Amino acid sequence: MEWMLYGATGYTGQNLATEAVRQGLRPVLAGRNPGALRHLAERLGCRWRAFEVSAVKAQHSILAGMRLVLNAAGPFSQTADPLVDACLSMRCHYLDVTGEWNVIEAIAHRHAEAISVGAILMPAVGFDVVPSDCLALWLAERLPSAKLLQIAFTADRAMSRGTAKTMIEGLLRGGRVRKNGRITAVPIGHKTRVIPFSNRPRKAVCLPWGDVASAWYTTGIGNIEVYAALSGWQIAALRVLRGFIGKGLTKDENSGELTAKACWLRDCLWRILDRHFPNPRDTEDEASQAYFWGQVCDRTSGKTCEASLTTPGGYRLTVQTALAAVRQILQDPPSPGFWTPARAFGHDFIRRFDRVIWHGLSHHTSAYVERTAGPI
Repeated sequence: MEWMLYGATGYTGQNLATEAVRQGLRPVLAGRNPGALRHLAERLGCRWRAFEVSAVKAQHSILAGMRLVLNAAGPFSQTADPLVDACLSMRCHYLDVTGEWNVIEAIAHRHAEAISVGAILMPAVGFDVVPSDCLALWLAERLPSAKLLQIAFTADRAMSRGTAKTMIEGLLRGGRVRKNGRITAVPIGHKTRVIPFSNRPRKAVCLPWGDVASAWYTTGIGNIEVYAALSGWQIAALRVLRGFIGKGLTKDENSGELTAKACWLRDCLWRILDRHFPNPRDTEDEASQAYFWGQVCDRTSGKTCEASLTTPGGYRLTVQTALAAVRQILQDPPSPGFWTPARAFGHDFIRRFDRVIWHGLSHHTSAYVERTAGPI
């Protein structure tokens, strides 16, 4: 059963392609740079196809013969929609490694289309959001009456150029939380709190991460906040970016679609990244770790339940979880439609991978106190 890796020449894509071949998988490598694709494909012994993602809109047959497409080309707000269209047209499964709430939400709304053609749509099978998705489901199963979910993770390791671009675009769309079942616009960094990660407490900032969308479909909890523990330079950069962020950068707060002014600012920042932002070194990613924390709360009864998780760093874990999801769907897929990783594979999915440590669960019964500080 042939499958395609789109974005194969990017930082994450190359890591995915190399590990896939090491595991005995032979994806068709795809992207927009024929020279880089040819070089990578010859080195790994894979076939390749070069095309701009925009070309898929007019020529769905580009995906002919593929049973599954794994999209590793971010920002996914630019690549997911045309690839999903093509996959549904060709009755092909679609996966990606996005962490963008608007992309996950848009794909979720195509659930009925996917069922009608017998295809699976599963965004966010990487570092965003597999560990937090599994943690959220595990907590929700232990406190079914929970009405609030708070998820936090560390984000102080080096990131790729593509991840940095995705983060900039996401911040320009403004902050988001889920409130009473609806994704709601809030100011960027409108809340902070100290998170008791397993290695040490860290100050974290409320950001518009993918779990705001995905965790709703996984757990059914209607109020969701996601926090990231940022390094000093990341907090400084967020403060600078917040100076540019104001009313009028999105056409509609619910959709998060950017205005022309916001697109101009985004493109300027992207050009700066292209010139001056290096991808992380392999040795840096190999040694990195990430820390997750989650808490569910029932404000009426005062009950809370929290746990934490340690995983390999983001890029290393993304390769492991994405390829495991590909293999699972090719060999033993869930029923057609939209799925989140934990809802499809269960909360134990994250336990399959090396260097994942699940820390103790704690229950509390007391008056619920929202432990937040002011904005950054």
